[in-house]
Amino acid sequence: MKEYRIKGLSCPNCAADLEQRIQKLDNGETAQLQYNSGKIQLDEKVDLNKVEKILSTDNASLVKSDDEDEHEGHSHPSSIKMYLGIATGVFILALLVDSMSSFTAIPFYLAAIILSGYQTFIKGLKNLIRLKFNIETLMTIALIGAVAIGEWKEGTLVAILFGLNEYLEGLGMQKARKSMASLLKIAPKEAVIIRNGVEETVPISKLHVDDLVLVRSGDKIPSDGVIESGNSSVNEAAITGEAMPVEKAVGEGVFGGSINNEGVLRIRITRAYKDSSLAKILHLVEEAQETKTPTEQFINRFSRYYTPIIMAISALVMIVPPVFLNADFGEWFYQGLAVLIVGCPCALILSSPIANISGITRNARNGILIKGSVYLEQLGMIDTLAFDKTGTLTKGRPYVEKYESFDHETFLTVAAAVEKHSSHPLAKAIMDKVSEFPVRKLEAEELETIAGQGIVAIIDGKRYKVGNEKSVEDIEIEYSVQSTIASMKEEGLTLVIVADNTKILGVFGISDEIREESESVMSALHSSGIKNTVMLTGDHHKTAEKVSKRVGVHSFFAGLMPVEKVEKVKELTKKGKVAMIGDGINDAPALATADLGIAMGKGTDSAIETADIVLMQDHLGKLPEAISIAKRVNRTIRINIALALGLKLIALLLTIPGLLTLWIAILSDMGATILVTLISLTILWEKKEKPMKDVQNPAPQHS
Repeated sequence: MKEYRIKGLSCPNCAADLEQRIQKLDNGETAQLQYNSGKIQLDEKVDLNKVEKILSTDNASLVKSDDEDEHEGHSHPSSIKMYLGIATGVFILALLVDSMSSFTAIPFYLAAIILSGYQTFIKGLKNLIRLKFNIETLMTIALIGAVAIGEWKEGTLVAILFGLNEYLEGLGMQKARKSMASLLKIAPKEAVIIRNGVEETVPISKLHVDDLVLVRSGDKIPSDGVIESGNSSVNEAAITGEAMPVEKAVGEGVFGGSINNEGVLRIRITRAYKDSSLAKILHLVEEAQETKTPTEQFINRFSRYYTPIIMAISALVMIVPPVFLNADFGEWFYQGLAVLIVGCPCALILSSPIANISGITRNARNGILIKGSVYLEQLGMIDTLAFDKTGTLTKGRPYVEKYESFDHETFLTVAAAVEKHSSHPLAKAIMDKVSEFPVRKLEAEELETIAGQGIVAIIDGKRYKVGNEKSVEDIEIEYSVQSTIASMKEEGLTLVIVADNTKILGVFGISDEIREESESVMSALHSSGIKNTVMLTGDHHKTAEKVSKRVGVHSFFAGLMPVEKVEKVKELTKKGKVAMIGDGINDAPALATADLGIAMGKGTDSAIETADIVLMQDHLGKLPEAISIAKRVNRTIRINIALALGLKLIALLLTIPGLLTLWIAILSDMGATILVTLISLTILWEKKEKPMKDVQNPAPQHS
């Protein structure tokens, strides 16, 4: 299958019709025409000339080059705009002539109709021959009817207003597409590879794993990799949505699509571009445009029956009053034509896709990837959020929250001498704390690891222990020290005790550092309408209770294995719409079980692949806004549907007293379409963000 961009698509119904006709070509059975993104996927054996011929019937065409793609949509709306301008001028001239001679004005009215509506008229006639009833068919019948009964003035006005409506509708979708396309343009096109000391510029598709690339100041990093030489700040906004630059040094990873702010970097590529974070993001964003929500699917099904029903109502309006009520045939025939125009389903069909594209685009700008409109709709309906603890609400990195020293001279010195040889996360946390103080450097000898307890070592000829409570079971502990240990355990801290053979020198209280934004995020989520927040963790009860209180979740469940997390999520889904948020491989089953799975972007690949939504930042800061945008999209779609149907209903009710006119009918349809489009596009507007107030962790207590 090969993919092409299309310019000039006028409406979803027309795109669906074009797709059906292309599928009837030789080797065209698998063709997929995507209206929202303006793309078509074709078997390479399909005759492109025939495809072009079919597209041309709707004034659409394949985009042949990147340059043409850059200006996609400009020529088509511009020509329509020109024709509409000329048609309007001719119509005004016709009105002037009509005031002197009605018969003489007819050629001017006819010219205005042809200029503004000939494309609709031609398509409508073809549809009539094929007995296919859509908006073009309805408008063609209405125009023929208006001309037949001598309503030249109103028929011309209908043609001009309908043309204007089509133009504005096209502009609305074009705006949504352009907003999405601006995201896709961030992809780098070329890379500078260093081979045998020689620089060579190659297309991004030629980049391979282990290639060494040169990235100068201001250039885009071509794909994911690790810095081999150079230091710089990197703008990762395209991937994470974070505007602040991130400092990068040798050995640190970088994302493809990031911008090198200063200096020169040499980067060893770890992923070919097609497998890079950016490529995956762009692929997900493009795919997301074409997924259909249950609401959209219902509207599409409804619109298929809606048009024939409107035609039946129109026929009844034309026939029943003259035949059964002795009413004037010409008057009710006119009313029936107006009903046909009111029946245009454009506003109804547009009520959802522009809003959804706008919502997906707005979130993508913030570094939040929503894998389809259906997930955006679900996000706006969520009432319960379940959080994994480690790496989601906490940083997943141990740190010394509190320590107590009972022997100031030896406590930190011994801890440093023993732990500097260990790669254990708790040892690193202790060394980070010790580095804050001027500590005498000693060397530990004869280090021995005691399983389930800790480490024993000799320092300056004396034996010391660094470990958990079991490591000091043979020591008689003073009451005050016991009280301190009990208090720290009660706080949910993991203890590392430093002792010699007779007494405890000091105790480190270690915990998983809570993310600074977790409390403010939780508060914002509750304010946005989330009724229930739950923390699920494999940690012990005291630790879970402490984190739960600090961040402000409504409830928590501790000591859970991955299978038990799944069971808890299943229980929660029986009470409401549940989203699960996690970052580890053990979270993947729970993410898949929830109504909606949300993964942290710097988490494991399995969590990201399983999730329906991915937060590309390494924190939850953007989640409340994503939920607010989703709720706004759902609210907008409901408003759009109400407007689309409400304005038509009002217009149809005017037929009862016989007050419906052709121009009122077209204005009601046009008004609905314009309102639906404009309201949907407001989702793209971003207010200046107020900085979220960070809740800092209290400073560690110490003696």
